[in-house]
Amino acid sequence: GENYDREIVTFGELGCTGAVAALLKDALKPNLVQTLEKTPAFVHGGPFANIAHGCNSINATLAALASGNYVVTEAGFAADLGAEKFMDIKCRAAGIAPSCAVIVATVRALKMHGGAEKQDLARPDLKALSAGFSNLKTHIENIRKFGVSAIVAINKFASDTSEELELLAELIAETGTESAVCESWEKGGRGSEKLAEAVVALCKTEKSRFKPLYKPEDSFIEKLENLALNIYRADKLDIAPQALKKIREYTDMGFGNLPVCVAKTQNSISHDKNLIGAPAHYTFPIRDVQLKSGAGFLVAYAGDIMSMPGLPKIPAAC
Repeated sequence: GENYDREIVTFGELGCTGAVAALLKDALKPNLVQTLEKTPAFVHGGPFANIAHGCNSINATLAALASGNYVVTEAGFAADLGAEKFMDIKCRAAGIAPSCAVIVATVRALKMHGGAEKQDLARPDLKALSAGFSNLKTHIENIRKFGVSAIVAINKFASDTSEELELLAELIAETGTESAVCESWEKGGRGSEKLAEAVVALCKTEKSRFKPLYKPEDSFIEKLENLALNIYRADKLDIAPQALKKIREYTDMGFGNLPVCVAKTQNSISHDKNLIGAPAHYTFPIRDVQLKSGAGFLVAYAGDIMSMPGLPKIPAAC
């Protein structure tokens, strides 16, 4: 926050440093839990990738790397949100590099991106699946832009037909990418063995050439434009006047070199949830920018995304 003279206000000036430190003392400890099959997992920090950086804490990842031979980190909401932010924000801050990436895909989601209606997703539809594959193809290409090899985990649903699964595997293979059908929802760890073996093999045979998409010294607008054109596949970037004003203010305050965290819909590679498949030839709009100095990034708000996640009409807690 700022005072009336536009100076940054610190916890020290508010007289609550001790109270904040007492809360953080325990909150900073990685939270170790276990799966139903007794596999250890760190659940520490769970920000949504559509409004924040979408992955667990650096503390948890470093603790996991010190505890096992292979560490799997979830970076939610696809390669345009969670994966991009994991690569450009978290990996840079933590000084780590991924050995490979696993892209989770479903026949149902790709049929939706191919134009099938939600109520028809359980019906076999090879035409919609083929059309919707453009969405997955874009995510595969986006991962490669970071110098990281990918495997596609085809998350199998009971309604998926053998013809649909075979077609999807063929389409993935045409991109030069390996895939594995994943049945862990039904069969637990046993249903993911082929995927695990493929990941281990890829880590041993393919050397990761990981590199973030942009440089820290790039201006905030250059970083935004890089993401808009290369990850979201827009033709141009449009920044609202009030957002431009804030960018200049934050740059003058010394925060211009921070990574950019774009807040946008998770339902499309673009800013518009209605643009399904692989959107192209559109303008990517930035309506506002907010400084998150503690987290270490600037948030750019695209489209009509809300920064407070909502609950369904009847929350699961009920």
